Amino acid sequence: MKNLLIKDFRLAMHPTVFLFWLLSAMLLIPNYPYYVVLFYSSLSLFFVCLGGRENRDIEFSLMLPVRKRDAVRARICFAVISQAVQLIVAVPFAALRQAMSVGGNQVGMDANIAFFGFALLLFGIFNLQFFTSYYRAPEKVGRTFAASSVILFAVIAVFETLTHTLPFFRLRLDTPDPAFLPEKLAVLAIGLAAYVLLTFIACRISEKRFESLDI
Repeated sequence: MKNLLIKDFRLAMHPTVFLFWLLSAMLLIPNYPYYVVLFYSSLSLFFVCLGGRENRDIEFSLMLPVRKRDAVRARICFAVISQAVQLIVAVPFAALRQAMSVGGNQVGMDANIAFFGFALLLFGIFNLQFFTSYYRAPEKVGRTFAASSVILFAVIAVFETLTHTLPFFRLRLDTPDPAFLPEKLAVLAIGLAAYVLLTFIACRISEKRFESLDI
C-alpha cells in the first residue's frame, strides 16, 4: 500500500489540492461561513478521482501486483493526509483571526477550537458518503460527488443553524478561545473520534464494494 500511496502523491495528485490547502486563509474573512473551506478540500479529492478516471488510474493500479483493497486504502489514506494538511494549515489562520479586533463571525461558527471538531466530523461524513459510493461505480464520480456535496452542505446548514438557535452552541461553543475551553476540547475530541470511526467504516465498505466490482 505504501507504494500505491506514493503513486497517488506523485502521479494522481491534482494541482488544486495545493491551491485549496491555501484557501484556509479564508478563515480571515470577516462574517463568512468558514465551513465552506472544507467543501473546497473535498472538491480537490473529486478532481483527483476525476483525473484518475480520465487517465485510467484504477486500471493502471490493478495491473500492478497489488490487491484491490490496497488501492482503496491508499486512496483513502491520501484523502486523510490531504484533510489533515488542510486543518493544520488552517490553524495559524484561525489563531490570527482570533487575534484580529473585528468581532465574532456573525454568519456562523467562529474559527475556534470547536470549529475544528465540527470540521473533522464533516470530513468523516464526506468520506463515508463519497468513497463508499465512488468505489461502487468509479466511472460515475461526478454523480457521486454531487450527492456527497448535497449531504455536506445539508450538515453545514444544520451546524450553522444550531450556532444561531441553540444556546449551548451560541453562548459556549461560538465564542473566542480560550473561553469555555473544556466544552470546546470535548467537541474537538468527539469530532476526532467520529472522523476516525467514519473513515474506518468508509474504508471497510469501500474495500468490499471494490473487490466485488468487475473491472
